[in-house]
Amino acid sequence: METLEVSLGERSYPIHIGPGLIADSALLERSVTAEQVLIVTNETVAPLYLARLEAGLKARRTSALVLPDGEQYKTLETFARIVDRLIELRFHRDACIIALGGGVIGDLAGFAAASYQRGIDFVQVPTTLLAQVDSSVGGKTAVNHPHAKNMIGAFHQPVSVLADTDTLATLPGRELAAGIAEIVKYGLIVDPELFAWLEDNIERLIALDAGALAHAVRRSCEIKAAIVAVDEREQGKRALLNLGHTFGHALEAIGGYGSWLHGEAVAIGTMLAANTSHRQGWLSAADCRRIETLLRRAGLPVKAGGVGADDMLEAMTLDKKAGRHGLRLVLLRRIGEAVLTAAPEREVLREVLDPEPGA
Repeated sequence: METLEVSLGERSYPIHIGPGLIADSALLERSVTAEQVLIVTNETVAPLYLARLEAGLKARRTSALVLPDGEQYKTLETFARIVDRLIELRFHRDACIIALGGGVIGDLAGFAAASYQRGIDFVQVPTTLLAQVDSSVGGKTAVNHPHAKNMIGAFHQPVSVLADTDTLATLPGRELAAGIAEIVKYGLIVDPELFAWLEDNIERLIALDAGALAHAVRRSCEIKAAIVAVDEREQGKRALLNLGHTFGHALEAIGGYGSWLHGEAVAIGTMLAANTSHRQGWLSAADCRRIETLLRRAGLPVKAGGVGADDMLEAMTLDKKAGRHGLRLVLLRRIGEAVLTAAPEREVLREVLDPEPGA
């Protein structure tokens, strides 16, 4: 097991990375100090890992809530089910929620923990690659609105993250690829060496090579922890973590949160951001080709066929990074250097979104 720290003063917390963590009763004992524990999971993950986690928590008073699986359930209605269960069980302010699952479960459980009695502990136990490298770290919690992703939420840091890499063995290939999209993002925004490493090792990741997975998860968490430590509430550098997300979130909303996995939408959005960067005269054509090639090798989509430019532009106006000065995008000057900047003119974006009108 390797342990990193997100340094946030009194809200600092560890990220534990390694195999077998879900059943490590000693680690769970240190990570969960509350007596009342609600495990929030979904119908896909529960048959695989719930009993194992409950066995490791036998010294605690635990209950479980099994939710339906899918981004389309990341709603206020599902959030209310968690709060209803907490009240039904008479949980106190010193209780703890454990999020056992991917990014949807982490966001839902974290938002419930942020809201219940104005804030209780929660522990992230991410079981997807995307959650292990990205969404479980940093304290962003939210639910979706039908017209825009993650519009209702709060910053609420976990007290611990337990990334059990054994859980990746049961991950479907499509979910694994979705997680790789977020690792690619880290290389593009701050770490060209990581991007080059991915070019050399993408097949090892897809094959679930233990060494490659451990390196990718650790390096991704190192990058995110360092960024969150200096910009917890996304007032500056943390916004760079949203490379591809403005486009991607728009795609997810247009598709009703069921057409694309989050990582797939981010991959398409990353390619759109790269093409926009190239049109701005920043990113070279060669680097655009490198990005597209790597995403394709990872099994990720790079285009959203059938989605109109006008629909995308309308959905993008609801992006959280938009302010009184208009829409902002994370773009690339080169591989390893990203900037948050005002979006180019609408017609430029239209050309990126629909380079061949009528095709």
